[in-house]
Amino acid sequence: MQDDISGHPPLRIIASARRRRTVQARIRDGVMELLVPERMGRQERLHWAELMRARIERQLARTRRTDVDLSRRAEELNQRFFAGRLSWRSITFADQTRRWGSCSTTAGDIRIANRAAKLPVWVQDYLLVHELAHLEEPNHGPRFWALVNRYSLTERARGYLMAIDHQAGLPDEGGGLDLG
Repeated sequence: MQDDISGHPPLRIIASARRRRTVQARIRDGVMELLVPERMGRQERLHWAELMRARIERQLARTRRTDVDLSRRAEELNQRFFAGRLSWRSITFADQTRRWGSCSTTAGDIRIANRAAKLPVWVQDYLLVHELAHLEEPNHGPRFWALVNRYSLTERARGYLMAIDHQAGLPDEGGGLDLG
C-alpha cells in the first residue's frame, strides 16, 4: 500500500488471477483499492492507479460538500442533538492545516478544515457536533464531552481523525483535534 498525505487516499493494489483484462477501482474505508489482473506489470499497475485515482477524485469532487451543505447539515445536527437551541454567525470550510475545526464562541464563527471536505460524511458530522458543542460549553470538560458523545459515532470518528493525523506526522496529542 502506498500512503500519500497530499490529500490523495492511500492506494492498495489487489492482483487477481481470475481477473483477465479489466481494471477496477473503488474507495473502501478511505483507501483506494485498485483491482488488476495478476499478470499486469508494476509500471502498468501504477499507470492505471493514476488514471483511476483521477477518475475517482473527479467523482468525489462532484459530490464534495460546500459551505452551504455544511451550514445545512449543522442546522440538522443542531435540531437532532441540541434541540435547535444553538445559534451561530457562520459555518464554513477554511484553510486549517493543524486543526480539523475551530469555534469562536464569542463571535459565533465555526470553521471546518478544507481537508475535511474529503472525509466520510459521518466524520464531518462528528466535527460539526464537536464544534457546535463549543457554542454551549467552550472548554473540553465533562459537560462538553457529554454533549459530543450524544453523537453515536464520536469514538469511531475520533479514531479515524487520529489515524489521519498520525499518518501526516502531526503530534500524538491530537494535532489540533481537540481530544480533550
